[in-house]
Amino acid sequence: MRATTTMTSPAILSLDTLRRYGIWILVAALFLVLPKIFSSGGAITTMCLMGIMIVFSLSYNMLLGQTGLLSFGHAVYYGLGGFLAVHAMGVIAADRLPIPLPVIPLAGGFMGLTFGIIFGAVSTRRAGTVFAMITLGLAELIASMSLILRGFFGGEEGISANRTRMLPFFGHKFGPQIEIYYLIAAWCFICIVLMFAFTRTPLGRICNAVRDNPERTEFVGYSTQMVRFSAFAISGFFAGIAGGLTAINFELMNAINLAGAQSGVVLLMAYIGGIGHFFGPILGAIIVTLLQSMLSDFTGAWHLYFGLLFIAMVMFAPGGIAGLIMLHEPLVRRRSFHRVLPRYALMAVPVLLGLAGLVALIEIAHHQMVKAGTAGPAMRLFGIAFHSDNPLAWLAALVLIAAAILLGRRWGPGFRDAFNTAAHGGGEKETGR
Repeated sequence: MRATTTMTSPAILSLDTLRRYGIWILVAALFLVLPKIFSSGGAITTMCLMGIMIVFSLSYNMLLGQTGLLSFGHAVYYGLGGFLAVHAMGVIAADRLPIPLPVIPLAGGFMGLTFGIIFGAVSTRRAGTVFAMITLGLAELIASMSLILRGFFGGEEGISANRTRMLPFFGHKFGPQIEIYYLIAAWCFICIVLMFAFTRTPLGRICNAVRDNPERTEFVGYSTQMVRFSAFAISGFFAGIAGGLTAINFELMNAINLAGAQSGVVLLMAYIGGIGHFFGPILGAIIVTLLQSMLSDFTGAWHLYFGLLFIAMVMFAPGGIAGLIMLHEPLVRRRSFHRVLPRYALMAVPVLLGLAGLVALIEIAHHQMVKAGTAGPAMRLFGIAFHSDNPLAWLAALVLIAAAILLGRRWGPGFRDAFNTAAHGGGEKETGR
């Protein structure tokens, strides 16, 4: 009996290790094989942007999702980190200092941490709307200074560097984009692991308490201001690392990286992905980056689509895409997902009709207001040629939207009943959802 226990214990240990670290092994393997699957230059460039934005959005979620702090100026730490990194690249290349390129993101992290401490000492004294307004004011201050302090920010042209002039790292000069991809992927993986580990620390747990009930947290003896300050500084560190990776990837930093639009993009990523789950901002960064690269090639109104997507998520899915995925956990646990598949197929009809009508309405309006003056009213959408000033085109788009609303209202209750039955094993309906 004792010998049997000794023989099986390594197997039990390996199984426990696989359960604990299997997801991280899978993520690391995914980073390694993605360039083999998507090997085109455009795909590798897009994946580099995704890796940077994953780090940036997760750093923002440390504030919004974990600590409950809505910041309108998170791009400050991202941009300042990138500027210090690009300056460091120039100095190291000029003086031939023995510092390899892979450690440059730490310079960005140091810059983000430094200004996270400085600005956090001011902004985290308040929470809620006051905190949001302070971060917005600080962001506008730094953005305006970027056009004044030309020695550091380079004015409108920005600051550029040449990463290939630095000393090789194990024979790699990081000229090809594939080498930059693996550098970004390595840093992205490290940052994901570290930020996930932070959520499991006592400080990470107290951040959740400050988010959910700051008064009770104060009552049990914790300083909510110090907790917010600590989360703010750590978040700035990881945002600075993302900025350093951006400087390496583009070899250029300018005032756009500090602007409020960049803070708005990271807010979209975190919220669309789902701030209530750790993997939500990762999904948001991937989806938003992919949509930015794809939609801009097909339509000039792609900013409007992002705005509508954000409004739709706030109104109908405040938990984000991650929240929608986690709603199906009971179905997976009960192995009853197949029961709702016919209902999903049925509901796909009004969804697709509504999307088609909305896209048609937006594209017709955009063409009529923006392009018709120079290119004429003729346009093509969904393979159909028509004129944007034709009333029938507008009517067809409105009919599609109306049909989607009517069918959704008719089939929606049946879908909810089927979902609740499959999820809970009975006929009870979810309340408050």
